[in-house]
Formats: sequence, C-alpha cells, structure tokens
Amino acid sequence: MGDLRGFMTHGRNKVHKEPVAQRLKHYNEFLKILPVEELRTQGARCMDCGIPFCHTGCPLGNIIPDWNDLVYRDRWREACDRLHATNNFPEFTGRVCPAPCESACVLGINEDPVSIKQIEMSIADRGFEEGWILPEPPATRTGKKVAVVGSGPAGLAAAQQLNRAGHQVTVFERADRPGGLLMYGIPDFKLEKSRVWRRIDQMRAEGVEFRTNANVGVNVSVEQLRNDYDALLLTGGATAARNLAIPGRELQGIHFAMEFLPQQNKVNQGDVVGDQILATGKHVIVIGGGDTGSDCTGTSNRQGCASLTQFEIFPAPPDLGPFPRAVDRPAASPWPYWPLILRTSTSHEEGCERQFSIETREFLGDESGRVSGLRTVQVEWTRDETGRQTMRDVPGTEKVWPAQLVLLAMGFVGPERNGAIEQLGLELDARGNVKCDEQYMASVEGVFAAGDIRRGQSLVVWAIHEGREAARSIDRFLMGVTHLPSVNAGDFAWK
Repeated sequence: MGDLRGFMTHGRNKVHKEPVAQRLKHYNEFLKILPVEELRTQGARCMDCGIPFCHTGCPLGNIIPDWNDLVYRDRWREACDRLHATNNFPEFTGRVCPAPCESACVLGINEDPVSIKQIEMSIADRGFEEGWILPEPPATRTGKKVAVVGSGPAGLAAAQQLNRAGHQVTVFERADRPGGLLMYGIPDFKLEKSRVWRRIDQMRAEGVEFRTNANVGVNVSVEQLRNDYDALLLTGGATAARNLAIPGRELQGIHFAMEFLPQQNKVNQGDVVGDQILATGKHVIVIGGGDTGSDCTGTSNRQGCASLTQFEIFPAPPDLGPFPRAVDRPAASPWPYWPLILRTSTSHEEGCERQFSIETREFLGDESGRVSGLRTVQVEWTRDETGRQTMRDVPGTEKVWPAQLVLLAMGFVGPERNGAIEQLGLELDARGNVKCDEQYMASVEGVFAAGDIRRGQSLVVWAIHEGREAARSIDRFLMGVTHLPSVNAGDFAWK
C-alpha cells in the first residue's frame, strides 16, 4: 500500500448529506461526493492487512484494496478499470448496497472501517464524468441468441456479460421501462433513474436489445422464446410479497409496498398516475422493519404524511452504532460477519417512530370501507428447549393505532409462479424458488435462472453476482468453453 501508516494517521470521514429539512423537499439523491483530496485520504486508510477480509463480505469479489490504493495514488482511471473488472454497475452498488465489505474490514476490528462504499461510488461517478466508461461491443458475434427475462440487476449483469461474449441478447421486461428493481423498487432519493438509463443506453450501444411491456408467459409466448433462442435465462426476481391475512385486510388503504413505491417513481419520471396512493396528510403505518419499509418511510415523509410509524415484529437488536468493534459485537454475528445491530437509515433520520416486538392483529375500518386504524399487541420472544424462537403475547399491551394508510413491507416469499415458471414446468426448491444445478441451469435443458428468482430475496450486489455467474454458465453451455471471469465468493478462487 502507498501509505503504510494511513490507517493510524487518518480517521474515517462522515458521510456528507443535505440537511433533513432540505432533502424532504425533493426526491433527488442527497449524498454528496467528497472532494478528491478527502477521498485520497480515505483510500490511504486501507491497510496492508495481508488477508483482505473485505473480500469475504463482497459477493462480487471486488478487488477492494487495489482500487483503494489507486485512488490514494491519484490513478483514478486504473481504479475505474479495476472496479469494473468484477462489477458491471458500481454506481448502483455504491449507493444501495449495505456494504458488508465494510463490516468485514480488518481495520474495523478496533477502529472505524475504510470508507469502501463512498470510494466505490466516487470512482464510478468520475468514470462517467471523464468519459472513461464507454460501450464495449464484441469484436465478433457467435451466432447464438439468448433471451433474458427480467431487467433488474441480475438480468442486466447477465445480459451485458453475454453480449460481450459475442451472443445476441434480448432482454424482456414486463414493465414499461427497463431496470426492474432499480427502476421501480428503489426510490429516486437513493438511486436517481438517470443513472439506470445511462447504463441501459450503454448496453443498447453494445448491441443488447430491450423489449418492454413484454410479460413472458402472458403476452409473450414461452414456447416461442424456446424456439427462437438458444438459451433462456429467468431473472424475474422474488416479487411475490408476503401478505398479512388478518381481519380487515380487505379494507381500502392497505397496500403492498411495491404497489406504493413504483407509483412515485413513475411520477418522478413525468408520468401521470391516476388514483396514486399518497401518504399526504395521513397517519401512516409501515409494517416491516427492513430496507423496503425504510423506503416507504422516506417516500411517505416526502409526500407530507401527518405521522409515520414503522412496526417490526422482532425485538430491537442492540444499538452499538454503525461500526461496532469486534469485542462489542453480538456473539451470533462476530467479526467479519454482518453484525446483527440496530441500523438507522437516512429515511429513519427524517422522522419515523419505530416500534419493535409488536404484532398487528386486526385492521379497523370506517363506514366507507377504508382503513381507519389497527389493533396490536406487544410480543415477547423466547427460545424453547430445541433452540427455536417462540413468540407469546405480553398481557395488557393491546393498543389501537390510528391509520389512514397501511403499507405492508414484510418481505417477499419467492417468485411469482404463474406465467413462465408454470408454463415451463420448472422444479422448485423447498422455499419455492426455481431449483437449479451448480451451473444455474433449471430442471429444463437450456433454461437458466439467476438472482432472487433462484436464491430468494437478497441484495443488489448478490443479484449482480448471480447474473455474472449465470452468464458464464450459459456461455459454456452454448460454446463448450467460456472466457468470462468468475469469482467463487467466500474462498476467493478464480475459476
């Protein structure tokens, strides 16, 4: 490393953000890129640690110490090339990935970890600003055709890799715009859509074809795709939302998060959405304490809700700050694993009451059939003799909460089975995901699956990993050999 004592002489910087009062007035990103000299200083904090445990936290096998050092040395273009060697879309992961790499940073054992995520985002953004990131069409074509169903991060990564290997790739997307989760699942204040369009434009220039409003298994024939293409890759995600089937569920004003969030994203892009679900002037309750619930809180605050409460059925994890030292971590998640701690998102900072160990038992309605409140009870979690967690009510804790809008953000139970999965007759695993072999091939020859549709609800960085690995397997299936890169996350073995 360039500065052997950098981790001793420099502290971790704080993320620069717009003040809450200002950012609530718009839907644009509000994180500010650090000045170049400050970024170089942060790159200098990366230690010569011998074994870079940050790799264990990164499913893509990003060569993190290398590009940290290149930034410190002011060799930004080389850093950009090194970053893209393992990650097709670092400007996405630099914004929306929770950075398990930082949790695994060796410096993080007893100090604040290196600012890996900020450096990654800055490298990617500078790459575009300087014109270093350009279309890379293949020199020759193989004559093979691949259909990719779904244009989220897994589909986009696979499509770009397969196209660069020389295959003709067509991406089918059921929505009116490509991008999947990136376009309609993540709010603009976390990822502005101009960044997604920029990558779509790059891929089109490389030769990838995108077909929108193309719902495979509904208005696009699965049989026709099988006849027209040499391989079929399913990357439709885990879009079947977990429901809350309790009394009153039929009342108006109770919506899944993915009914609520895409509408605002459409409006932000200039669409007119009739009967838009709005939090304006309403008491809003978000059921579910994860990232999707946090996205609902940020959007509700920007729409001008009257009050905002987020429910989580599990107990509050320990509040140890964003970067707990190794000795302070819970025993169940020691360093270098992702620690189970209380996390406060930027949306939580903007105003949100958080309730833990709470279960909703009934939705209450008014005479017009709209939700007006809900009834809850506090719960207590214990472990039985087998070690399994069990839940029981806490007597005397029943409560009625006012609510004119309830958003269900309790995660996803797997892919939607009707359509392509059902018509292809694909075998599913015990969790309801598409079952694949080690080469990402499903139970039907020539049909592959990657991303959340195969592994279940997960992170954008895992989706990109899956897309790249599936592309490699498809390339080998079509050509008998592949030269696309791969990394086996966990043991760093390049294959």
